[in-house]
Amino acid sequence: MAKVAREMVEKAGINVDQLVELLVKNASAELTTYYYYTILRCNLIGLEGEGIKEIAEAARIEDRNHFEAIVPRIYELGGKLPEDMKIFHDKSACSPAKLPKDPTDVKAILIVLVEAERCAVRGYTHICNMTAGKDHRTYGLAQSILNEEIEHESWFSEFLGEGPSGHFMRRGENSPFVSKFLK
Repeated sequence: MAKVAREMVEKAGINVDQLVELLVKNASAELTTYYYYTILRCNLIGLEGEGIKEIAEAARIEDRNHFEAIVPRIYELGGKLPEDMKIFHDKSACSPAKLPKDPTDVKAILIVLVEAERCAVRGYTHICNMTAGKDHRTYGLAQSILNEEIEHESWFSEFLGEGPSGHFMRRGENSPFVSKFLK
């Protein structure tokens, strides 16, 4: 644990135990989403599904990166991950992004994908609001993840016909905002 880091966050007026719990819940959401997106991606087949598969894969890989970036901050603040994967799964800040009843319904899969991203946007916005001006490292991390989650939501919402977002699929680069936390 980085004792001075935790001390500074506490002195800034943040309930560190509450913050760590939010980070653990979001780490769980990222790892479980990575898992469920693997299943969703495998079921994106046919003419409709193949066009979405690459975007689902980009979001899947970036969610894994988000998990990897959050974990060190949890431990720096004196927290830890649950030792039992089932308990960790059930702590998720977001509902599981499970395959819909009809695994061939591409629109239903898109709805699962966009709702997972919207949950993530809400969660990281909350962490940003909690840490802004008080915990610079956690704020920077949450803001970086938030930027990528907003892009993911935009990609999927465009496929649902919710309107243009102005975002473009990134080529050859995963986690452009979060990569600095992975080094």
